[in-house]
Amino acid sequence: MEIIFSCPGVTRSDSPEEYLHIQVPLALERVALGSSSYCAGKEMTLPLFAAQPGELGCPMLSCVTCRTHVFASFQSCRFYFILSGSIKEHLQNNALTPVELLGYFKQPVAGTRAAVRAADYLETTLTLLKEKLRWAVRGDFNVTDLLTPAQLGMIFKASGCDQQNKKINCDASHLYRTITGECNNRRNPSLGASNRPLVRWLPAEYEDGVSLPRGWTEGKRFSGFPYPLVRKVSNKIVRFPPEQLRLDQQRARMFMQWGQFIDHDLDFTPSTAARVTFRGKVDCDTTCAKEPPCFPIEIPPNDPRIKNTRDCIPFFRSAPACTSGRAIRDQINALTSFLDGSMVYGSDVRLANKLRDRTSQLGLLAVNRNFTDMGKAYMPFGSAQKDPCLIVSKGAKVPCFLAGDSRANEMLELTCMHTLFLREHNRLARGLKKLNPHWNGEKLYQEARKILGAMIQIITYRDYLPLLLGTSFQRWIPRYRGYNESVDPRISNVFTLAFRFGHASVPPTVDRLNENYKPMGPKIQLRNAFFAVWRIVKEGGIDPFLRSLMVNQAKLMTQQQMVVADLRDRMFEQVARIGLDLPALNMQRCRDHGLPGYNSWRQFCGLSQPSGLETLAQVLRNRGLAKKFIQLYGTPKNIDLWIGALSEPFVNGGRVGPLMACLIGTQFRKVRDGDRFWWENRGVFTPRQRSALAKISLSRIICDNTKISKVTRHIFQANRYPCDFVSCSFPASALQDEAKCTALGFF
Repeated sequence: MEIIFSCPGVTRSDSPEEYLHIQVPLALERVALGSSSYCAGKEMTLPLFAAQPGELGCPMLSCVTCRTHVFASFQSCRFYFILSGSIKEHLQNNALTPVELLGYFKQPVAGTRAAVRAADYLETTLTLLKEKLRWAVRGDFNVTDLLTPAQLGMIFKASGCDQQNKKINCDASHLYRTITGECNNRRNPSLGASNRPLVRWLPAEYEDGVSLPRGWTEGKRFSGFPYPLVRKVSNKIVRFPPEQLRLDQQRARMFMQWGQFIDHDLDFTPSTAARVTFRGKVDCDTTCAKEPPCFPIEIPPNDPRIKNTRDCIPFFRSAPACTSGRAIRDQINALTSFLDGSMVYGSDVRLANKLRDRTSQLGLLAVNRNFTDMGKAYMPFGSAQKDPCLIVSKGAKVPCFLAGDSRANEMLELTCMHTLFLREHNRLARGLKKLNPHWNGEKLYQEARKILGAMIQIITYRDYLPLLLGTSFQRWIPRYRGYNESVDPRISNVFTLAFRFGHASVPPTVDRLNENYKPMGPKIQLRNAFFAVWRIVKEGGIDPFLRSLMVNQAKLMTQQQMVVADLRDRMFEQVARIGLDLPALNMQRCRDHGLPGYNSWRQFCGLSQPSGLETLAQVLRNRGLAKKFIQLYGTPKNIDLWIGALSEPFVNGGRVGPLMACLIGTQFRKVRDGDRFWWENRGVFTPRQRSALAKISLSRIICDNTKISKVTRHIFQANRYPCDFVSCSFPASALQDEAKCTALGFF
């Protein structure tokens, strides 16, 4: 890196640090925070390099110019006013686009909002400084390398990022998890907490080494080849004729649904909520300009659906995280990293309090006051007067539900799972009250929450993961040996993409079954089911959907039929000129997050790294597919992690390939072993309680919280009615035995 000086009075011996002294971050701090008195009445100057390459006079940037540049960059960072105004206006006009529909649930809220705002301020400030220095530095560089620790500290403080470094005081006598996940690890209280950066298992790989995603600069080569358009990869690899659809003869649809449910317990990476570019008021939803935070998905020639190649699928980059030091872009996890039921209870204290019923001392979660499901509870509605569910519901006037995770309304079956576990919490709390009438509401809430979290852990590790990882389960998740304080439980950046394997298991329709497990009404096309929660409230409640999840089969992921058209071409298409392409979004997100390519992750997992067509064909056991990948990417090194890992043949007995099994298994082991409140950890539950908990089942939870009378013993496996079903009330059934054990343990 070479610094060029072309100014009177400046010699080559002068260092950039002499110019970028403490006044720069101090000025940026004051200007960014809107201190009008700083520039009032005088033209002050800051010792920065010249604003433009052609300005060869003294390297001064006036205070007024600085304020103009900073406010121009920061204006869109004050995105909460822009976002709420734009979306509310479009909602009132019934003109919500798919991107706004997605953004409505991807926007940061509460504590996440503050974390995202601070990170956006930090990144915009550093970007502004880099632009002022670009003419003076040859090649790519990280502007933080030119700043002193004191200067970086001032900018860190000015942005608000310093709030994340505040000391966390933990109460050693506290018996329960915090809502935010703080203090789980006493040595490092922020480990696994919400609104912290995702951890990286491999260093980020950005085009500029700092933040620009690979594929940003057209034609730029990596390992000798340019990156292909993700929409082109989706067209060539993912797309398949509907008649080729195959269902999974060994996995129930509930297997797919549980995966999504627990994923929403572990990670949520919000998009930066700015709707306009940081350089000016160019709307990312209506332009194909490649300007931060917009990273639009370009349309390749001869696209089978989108004929205008100048069009694009809008894409907003994930919000950055506050990172100190060299400030290489990371992303935020808005949730706790623990499997703790946060999709039910929230990962933010204010949201958690809002979800509780404070009208009694029963420790209950709040329920809907407008509707019931044959006397059983629904989740409460959100407080917004208008929301996307109202647009989808048309005349039904059913708004979105309020849950611990903002995505609870995206899919009908997911909404049903949220509803089921809200009911289970309240059932547990009422049972505990009968046994312990002296307990107050806080004690009842915390104990019920603790039990519910344990249930989710057990169902996931005992029933779900072995069917997902197959024979590799014991390799990646060996027998539990107790809590290990040195294990890092944070969700990894790569896991947020790897666990999207489930998109390939989603069938093209949503079905409902009556009490005899016969079809109830017409099938709902998936593209018409997003946010259509009115169908639950107005058309029979959650029971018909849960029956379908138990008896109907998941879609089978094969190399010939990866993701259905309703997700690949028509996602959130209800009101739009252009539906979204979920596989393309996943691949674009890999690049947005700076994830290394396919071979890097194969090496990380101790797997072979194919070098060309023949070796890739051996890994995929499919020469035709390998040839398509080489034609698109040029080398296996560049293959986007999500599509490369998804394409691998399943491990024996599982539903993912070796690479996915490694990444998913490694993550779930860390989540378990690094959790001080894990249900099996000594002291969390009594031996009697652990024995009772070991016998719970998802089928029993359905029996206890719905009017469904017949359920399956093995809920994630493909089942046939009636031979694989048992009665909820049948005295000799295993389910009834489990109910007795649970009662002995807790009530």
